[in-house]
Amino acid sequence: MRVALFGSFYRGFHVLHELISGPLASRLTIVGVATDDPEQRYVTPQRRVWQYGYRPEEATMVADLAARNGIELYRAKVKDNAFYDMFEARWRPDVCVMATFGQKLNARIFSWPKFGVINLHPSDNRGWPSKYAGSNPFQMMLDDGLDKCVISLHMVNEDFDAGQRLCVSEDIYIPPGATVRDMHMMSSPIAALTVRKCLGELLARNQALSA
Repeated sequence: MRVALFGSFYRGFHVLHELISGPLASRLTIVGVATDDPEQRYVTPQRRVWQYGYRPEEATMVADLAARNGIELYRAKVKDNAFYDMFEARWRPDVCVMATFGQKLNARIFSWPKFGVINLHPSDNRGWPSKYAGSNPFQMMLDDGLDKCVISLHMVNEDFDAGQRLCVSEDIYIPPGATVRDMHMMSSPIAALTVRKCLGELLARNQALSA
């Protein structure tokens, strides 16, 4: 199965590691990685995790991991002919995973892969769509005093953080005094394991369809 990642920061880093070296790696071909450049205005860094400050290596950790593994990298606007040409002619993904990405995808992108685009979104587990839709769900949950959250994996469509939910992580407990950065770091390994679960189910479904 051909997989592309739209991801950055710790969530993107852990998910990319899972795709590269997790137990499903031999069944996946990572065709490309699109990642944030937080210095660019179109990433809207003032509304996302980048607003809380970051070390230089945190801004490039996904790009560096992709480069070390010979994976094609993209760090510019995705709603652009240069990206469409690469995405449709070279990457040709069967499925895409979004894991902390600062650009909204349009229908040309999320409708192209056979199995669509799957986004990872922090949420509560009190029904779906979650009340914590938007670009900064951890801050919203911290403001509400939640003591736990989950990572929901859902399909990307025209609705904002409200497409069909596919998988839910185990509970992630929120310690007193936790910050948005803390929650990104703490939850990212669990997010990667949930991606493993979701892609495993997708591979099994694809195998059944091909039988």
